[in-house]
Amino acid sequence: MSSSNNLKIGFPSGSLQEATFKLFARAGYRINLSSRSYEPDIDDPELSGLMFRAQEIAHYVERGVIDVGMTGKDWVEEWQADVVEIGELRYSKATSKPLRWVIAVPEDSPIKSVQDLQGKTIASELVGVTRRFLEERGIEAEVEFSWGTTEVKAGIPGVADAIVDGTETGSSLRANRLRIVEVMLESTTRFIANRQAWEDPWKREKAQNLLTLLLGALEADSKVGLKMNVPRSKLTEVMDILPALHAPTISSQTDEAWVAVEIIADERLVREIIPQLKRAGAEGIIEYPLNKVVY
Repeated sequence: MSSSNNLKIGFPSGSLQEATFKLFARAGYRINLSSRSYEPDIDDPELSGLMFRAQEIAHYVERGVIDVGMTGKDWVEEWQADVVEIGELRYSKATSKPLRWVIAVPEDSPIKSVQDLQGKTIASELVGVTRRFLEERGIEAEVEFSWGTTEVKAGIPGVADAIVDGTETGSSLRANRLRIVEVMLESTTRFIANRQAWEDPWKREKAQNLLTLLLGALEADSKVGLKMNVPRSKLTEVMDILPALHAPTISSQTDEAWVAVEIIADERLVREIIPQLKRAGAEGIIEYPLNKVVY
């Protein structure tokens, strides 16, 4: 199969756009998008892109409009898209937690379980997944498509008895006095590929290389580098404080009585151990940010 040396990426517009562009920047790619354009400019001539709503990307990847794209597992399942999942990218607009699609009702609703939805009306943006979820449990209910602001529709007579909505923190549900009946699906961002594009060796390698860099950027998100000078006589004491996950790099110095120690560690842990390291004899302690960590 011939390969044109260009990988076309589908980028999510809307709420995920900024987080996605920031992730690519940390991975080493600069992306610019003018306000009226749907074709971002990428500082890699082997990459091109198109902006789509995250809800549409799985569909366009399956059709081959784009070679690869980033979208939620929820939308892959909604479309039942026949695509290759290259990898998981745990990032979102707010947190690294999965997006939960939940069935919710007003706090004072008599609906206590999924079985209580028999014969009810449910508003959902994720219509296909919701219908299949209910069918698998033998529940017959009316599932209607919701054009956003779904949480305000629950319990309104003639509109919906329950809703299916996506939530990361649950704050919007609580603000609207809604109670979760069941978590229907957990979703994270997936890097997916068109099956024909995946058979092209050049495009496959380019996509895999891209995933390696993106994962490296995500891995670096919560980690920092730590350097310090340590007297040889204090090295054992300092080593006992350092996390055991990865062995530190220890380098000799001109002054043989001292060594340089360097390690990568979780940022939250570092704030705890720096004072301990100083008390143990470490000096010249430097903490520095990381762009990518590739294991």
